[in-house]
Amino acid sequence: MDVGQPVEVPGPPRDEQLLAGLARLGQAVRMSAWRNAGPYGLTPLQADILTFLAGDDRPRRQGEVVTALASTAPTVSDAMRALTGKGLVGKARDAADARAFVLTLTDAGREEAARLSVVPEPLRAAVAALDPGDLAAMLRGAATMMRELQERRAIPISRMCVTCRFYRPDAHPEDPERPHHCMFADAPFGDGELRLDCPDHEPA
Repeated sequence: MDVGQPVEVPGPPRDEQLLAGLARLGQAVRMSAWRNAGPYGLTPLQADILTFLAGDDRPRRQGEVVTALASTAPTVSDAMRALTGKGLVGKARDAADARAFVLTLTDAGREEAARLSVVPEPLRAAVAALDPGDLAAMLRGAATMMRELQERRAIPISRMCVTCRFYRPDAHPEDPERPHHCMFADAPFGDGELRLDCPDHEPA
C-alpha cells in the first residue's frame, strides 16, 4: 500500500456519523428526563413546559408554548391540563384579550422548575469530560446548526447569541480567547460562553 495515499475509513460518511451521535445524545437527554419525573410524575413534555414558563416571568399564551416546543395544540393542551390539575400551572384570562387565557407558574410550579434545572449527574459528568476547547467547539457547532435549521423553519426560534441584536461576533480579533462582544452585558466573551438559550435575548 502506498503510504502517501489517503485511506478511506469504512462506514457512513462523517455527516451521518455526527447525526447519529447527536441522536444518541438526544436519546440520553430524553431518558434522563423520564427518570427525573420527580414527585409529580411529569412526562418530558410537561417538564419542558415548566422549564419554558420558568425561563420568562411574563404570562404566556398556550400558542407560544406550542411554537416554542415544536409540538401540537392538542398535545400541549393535554399536558397543560395535567399541569394545572397538579397545581403547577395557573390559568387566567388575558388582560389584552378576554377570549384568551395566559399561563403562569404557581409557587409549586416554580419550585419544580428549579428542581428540573439541576442537571442529572450522568449528563453533568459527560459534559465535564470535555476539555474547554471541545466544549467551545460543540457550542459553536450547535449554534451554527440551530441557526441554519431556524432559517429553514425546521425548528422553532431559540434565544441564541448568534440571533441576538446584542451579539457582535469577532469584535475583538486581538483576543482569540474572547473575540465576541455582548452589548447587553457590555463584555467580551468566547465560544465557550455562547448562549443557546438566553433570557436577555432580543431578535436581531
